[in-house]
Amino acid sequence: MFTCRHLLQLVLLTALLTGCSTAQNRPDRAAGTDQAQAPAAVDAATPRIRIGPPPDQGSASTIGSEGGAVPDDQQISAVAAPDGRMRADVQAFVQQLAAERGLPADRLASALAGARYSPTVARLIAPPPGRKISRSWITYRARVVEPKRIGWGVAFWQENADALNQAAQRFGVPPAIIVGIIGVETLYGRNMGSFRVLDALSTLAFDYPDPARPERAQMFRSQLADFLTLVMQGRLDLETLGSYAGAIGMPQFMPGSILRYALDGDGSGHIDLANHPRDAILSVGNFLVEHGWERGRPVFAPVVLPPDAGRLVDGGLAPTRTWPQLQAAGATVSPTAMTVADNGWQQGMLGVIDLPEEAAGTAEYRTATVNFFALTQYNHSYFYATSVADLAAAIQARMNAVAARPDQPDAPVQR
Repeated sequence: MFTCRHLLQLVLLTALLTGCSTAQNRPDRAAGTDQAQAPAAVDAATPRIRIGPPPDQGSASTIGSEGGAVPDDQQISAVAAPDGRMRADVQAFVQQLAAERGLPADRLASALAGARYSPTVARLIAPPPGRKISRSWITYRARVVEPKRIGWGVAFWQENADALNQAAQRFGVPPAIIVGIIGVETLYGRNMGSFRVLDALSTLAFDYPDPARPERAQMFRSQLADFLTLVMQGRLDLETLGSYAGAIGMPQFMPGSILRYALDGDGSGHIDLANHPRDAILSVGNFLVEHGWERGRPVFAPVVLPPDAGRLVDGGLAPTRTWPQLQAAGATVSPTAMTVADNGWQQGMLGVIDLPEEAAGTAEYRTATVNFFALTQYNHSYFYATSVADLAAAIQARMNAVAARPDQPDAPVQR
């Protein structure tokens, strides 16, 4: 049945083919177009990426911006100007992406013609209105390191022990850390998002809700470019679902991370981060090691910091201090630390991080190793990286307890 959406797609495609070559005010450079990072062609040996099944037949044109079904004629295009033609900035984006990655402009335009603006995505990504909300590490941690997530983590580990051991051997990332990340990101695949990635990224790329943050819009244009590259290469479905920010699968990889770090862990010839845990597990390990994870290092060093530890925090995403420097500032090794096995961290760079309780004017301080800062490359938040490490430690402790009493079944896991 020919619908209004199909007519809009035809109009937009026709407009692009007749008007793109003379589009004015092209951007200096489309985001995310590093050809070395994103090859235009796929050879026969390259695994093809398919993230989850496409929606049920017919649903692609009926999922509205609020997540419910709405008529096609109520859809809001993310790329059309008021006159129905493709917006000049979108035309320029298509032209630049096609030229830099060797992709067909007509197919890119056709794919983008179906992108819908999502008010829900814009609302969720926008800064909260009104007064500033005080950050609370205690509250944040309690939401993450909680019994149900720990129990699910134990079950996920038990079900995927072979893949987790393979990742540990190959990348040096302990199973508990990978389990912790997938648990924090999606509750082990239970909450992978229900937004069309095309809609989410197009909304944020071309109508980012905070004009004061142009670099954020540019970042989402980069991710949209990577997403369309994967689609054009046949490695990702145009109807892929994900988070409101465009993250995909169990580990919530952005399209750029799929291009650069996702792996075919099970040898199926496809990379499926939504349905194949082994692919997700190996991909997380690969991401971390590519972002600085070092085999054998702890996430936090067993250090007792001086009372004025706040002055040692620089707030960055890379370690900047040596152990002798911290010692000179009054730090000491914890008396409970192992004297031999835990000494490797003293040879690497360190950083003091803060976990504030702003309403109380207090903070918890920890000494982080390079591996903590590798976790911050997954999400640029001290709260996030610390919650992953703490959840991983809780799951590891539960696994150790289970191993210590093999004749007794673990507490039942609620699914």
